[in-house]
Amino acid sequence: MAAPCVSCGAVVSYRLFLGGRGNLAWRQGFWKGAAAELHAGSGAQMLRLRHTTAGTTKKNVAALRRETYTVDFIKKQIEEFNIGKRHLANMMGEDPETFTQEDIDRAIAYLFPSGLFEKRARPIMKHPEEIFPKQRAIQWGEDGRPFHFLFYTGKPSYYSLMHDTYGKLLEVEKHHNQLRAKGLFSERPKTKDLIASRWLIKEELEEMLVEKLSEQDEAVNEAVPLVLLYGHFIRLLERLLTLQCDAAEEFVQRFRRSVTIQSKKQLIEPLQYDEQGMAFSRSEGKRKSAKADAVVYEHGSGRIIVNGTDYLLYFPVTQDREQLMFPFHFLDRLGKHDVTCTVSGGGRSGQAGAIRLAISRALCSFVTEEEVEWMRQAGLLTIDPRVRERKKPGQEGARRKFTWKKR
Repeated sequence: MAAPCVSCGAVVSYRLFLGGRGNLAWRQGFWKGAAAELHAGSGAQMLRLRHTTAGTTKKNVAALRRETYTVDFIKKQIEEFNIGKRHLANMMGEDPETFTQEDIDRAIAYLFPSGLFEKRARPIMKHPEEIFPKQRAIQWGEDGRPFHFLFYTGKPSYYSLMHDTYGKLLEVEKHHNQLRAKGLFSERPKTKDLIASRWLIKEELEEMLVEKLSEQDEAVNEAVPLVLLYGHFIRLLERLLTLQCDAAEEFVQRFRRSVTIQSKKQLIEPLQYDEQGMAFSRSEGKRKSAKADAVVYEHGSGRIIVNGTDYLLYFPVTQDREQLMFPFHFLDRLGKHDVTCTVSGGGRSGQAGAIRLAISRALCSFVTEEEVEWMRQAGLLTIDPRVRERKKPGQEGARRKFTWKKR
């Protein structure tokens, strides 16, 4: 664009020079004005061209960036995986149609035994969707403009999810306010059973959003405190879960995963009956070198007999007495059961721990599965593995060293 303007200016100046007859000042003024106009016009055109070219190039490079794992690439990998699975099933003499991932892992471990300590370094054969990470689609068009209105936050999926969750919260609160105005809202909270499920961990949430959630969000300035993104989202879900709404519970369940209740693996002794028809449960417990056998009756006045003696006389230390009473206090069953115990070995502290474990196991026969899970989480059904550490040779004790003397 600048070349024609330069040639035109040269022709005009040459004709003015040939005319020769005129005011010199007028000619100098005309020449300066034409040069300034020429310089301004060409400079603006060059600046506009440079700005347009740089912006277009930058946006097009980002928009036309090639994906690492395309759809065709994943399809090809899946086809190869299915072929390999069929060959592997034929080698193992199995039906390829019913050959599962567990069968594949077992066959790989049999055909390619490996003694590598790191499991990730061992030979594996997984589905391509598990090996190749998910990729986000292009978030902007050919003109470089993003599709999502939260694109410039850096984490559009996360903040969009937060926006939807908070919108759901406001919607439920509005519905509750309308029910209160009509007098139809019940303030009695509903009990929600969350024992058999857990929240998504940070890595699982990142995989769902296809975004990296750093431990601390980058603050706009030093005056703005850092916010934990994952923790803030979980707290918002917990707040939503406290509201009495089926739609809110369904929304929250998307971010929870079911887990196996460990208390179901607990061996619960069946109830037995004595000559009078009284139900009782018998169980054993250990602590250090002490072993205890406890019999808990279904009904009673809270009497506890240890080796034929009342527990208040057998255990003079208050802490040992509290160990025995803690299972009943935890289940709110103080004064409702009678207990007869026999214990041997160890000291008073170890014997108290053994009796506590035996009583806790026996009480599982009289409570619900939910209460058994509460007891497990409180540590009542777990054997205490702590023992006294042995003395080391060349030392004064288990950890204590002899006093060092120079002479």
